[in-house]
Amino acid sequence: MTGHSADEIRSLDQLIEEARGLPPAPTAVVGADEAPIVEAARHAADAGLIEPVLIGRAARIEALMAEQGVSFPVVDAAGPEQAARAGVDAVESGRVSLLMKGAIHSDVFLRPIIRELRRGPRISHVFMAEMASYHKLLFITDAAINIQPDVRAKVEILQNAVNLTWWLGNQRARVAALSAIEMVNPAIPSTLDAACLAKMGERGQIAHAQIDGPLAFDTAISGESARIKGLISPVAGHADILLVPDLVSGNILYKDLEYLAGARFAGIVLGACVPVVLTSRADPEAVRIASLALARVASHRQAEVDPLPPFEAGSCGHLPH
Repeated sequence: MTGHSADEIRSLDQLIEEARGLPPAPTAVVGADEAPIVEAARHAADAGLIEPVLIGRAARIEALMAEQGVSFPVVDAAGPEQAARAGVDAVESGRVSLLMKGAIHSDVFLRPIIRELRRGPRISHVFMAEMASYHKLLFITDAAINIQPDVRAKVEILQNAVNLTWWLGNQRARVAALSAIEMVNPAIPSTLDAACLAKMGERGQIAHAQIDGPLAFDTAISGESARIKGLISPVAGHADILLVPDLVSGNILYKDLEYLAGARFAGIVLGACVPVVLTSRADPEAVRIASLALARVASHRQAEVDPLPPFEAGSCGHLPH
């Protein structure tokens, strides 16, 4: 990654404001044959974030658009697998530059993306959280895609997240590799992974990050908790990124923060040719808008500070490890 001087994104409102200043992105909304998805596409278009291309059962989508008084391009797809395939085709043809999940299961949506659109070593997901109880944005990875990653996979997941924070203006993210305790214990494999990642960070094997671990959640976000435990760490109480041990713990953490701590969220899938927004059908409109804004700003800033070769149809197949 090259050096850059972009202003650091410090809030979701700042993120959305910057996104609205960019041209709207042609976006394939995959699985758009339910009313809330058409409504979400309409709101995102009204906000100037996307130019939707709706993919799903055409007759159903046309009826929903008529009910809502909107008209967007439609790609007919008989079922979820066909819709997911059509989304990838729209990317490969150059018709769209962003993918958004609609009313389709995540595994069906992601399967052709992972198989055909992967550009980096690994596809992974990052949540971006804003909370009144924490003094800065907090990034959580991976709580959505990689189920039980080994240490090699965690390196790739973490580098994706660090790259994202780099594009958003944080030139040296502080990373907490989470476990249940702060001491290395061979009986708890996540402590071994965390210690390995911390050493790899010291050796420069993970760029643009200051990594410590294992850290428990409390010491990662609370300097007072670290002080009480006698833990000396440059990350404790100041973490930008929380690397969770596995998908289950990360997903629980994300939902705890959303429902009990009132966190505002955006989320993005990294490692593909184009940004991918993987919202849940239960997510409110604010999460969809913030996630699309994150995809727009991250993609735009990446092109400025870390340019990639231009995408060519068929050139983004599954890369070997």
